[in-house]
Amino acid sequence: MRIDFLGLQAFVSVAERGSFLRAAAHLNLSQTALSHRMKKFEEDLGVALFVRTTRQVSLTPAGLELLPKACALLDELSDTLEGVRGQGAKKVERVTIGCLPTIAAYQLPRVLRDFSAAYPNVSVKIYDNSAREIAQLVQSGTAEFGLTIVSPNVADVEVKVLAKEPFVLLCAKDDPLAKRRFINWSQLGNAPLIRISPQAGNRVLIDDALGHRREKLNWRYEVQHLQTAVGMVLSHVGIAIVPKIAGSLPGVAGLAAVPLRNPSIHRSLGVITRRDRPLSRTAQALLHMVRQHFVSLLR
Repeated sequence: MRIDFLGLQAFVSVAERGSFLRAAAHLNLSQTALSHRMKKFEEDLGVALFVRTTRQVSLTPAGLELLPKACALLDELSDTLEGVRGQGAKKVERVTIGCLPTIAAYQLPRVLRDFSAAYPNVSVKIYDNSAREIAQLVQSGTAEFGLTIVSPNVADVEVKVLAKEPFVLLCAKDDPLAKRRFINWSQLGNAPLIRISPQAGNRVLIDDALGHRREKLNWRYEVQHLQTAVGMVLSHVGIAIVPKIAGSLPGVAGLAAVPLRNPSIHRSLGVITRRDRPLSRTAQALLHMVRQHFVSLLR
């Protein structure tokens, strides 16, 4: 089957904007032309991708399945064409990396500021994704290296530990628990705990370390992202078990990070690279700055 890139582009544009009218304007097409393009694309696939009503456009199950893959395909094609277009002209070099969202949002910018000063003609593309997605990006060669939770079960990559970081109890400074030098898990009692989604690497580490004891705790809330848990603690909704690095997030001055014991749980942050692909000169320079930053951060 030939690949209908125009149809794929039309599908992504409509899905992202939720409107044929707005998608047509974005693609510089008439609404009629866009509708014909989408109809042909759906006929070629043999499946409907949208449910259309007079008020809105929503994705069918097939459309929901196709969307992330279509976005990734168009993104990769765009990068390839950009590289080809730059040949024969002064091309800005690019480094592509994967990075855990919290590190990407609150630690990496400090490194990038220094990197940009040293390498003003190098752009950096960052995939701020989950640990599993970062591993896939490095394995496929999309990212030169990844900053992620170290896992022994990632094939075809080389892993180097960057820092070992403890998990701590994050609570409001006026919480009685904040006054303790450390806390045993057994002392948490019925305190309302906020946990992270099972899809997150941090959750897996905590569950594995606690074993059956985790079922005795009062996990009252579950969120998808660490930043959400921190925000809930700030609002006195509950307390959370987070990596120590969360204590350096903006706006946490009113919170206390208390060490946990019995068991103490740590995560290893590391750098993963493909075994068969050496880093580019600029990627090596960026990674060197990242290492220096984490040495000082977790000292």
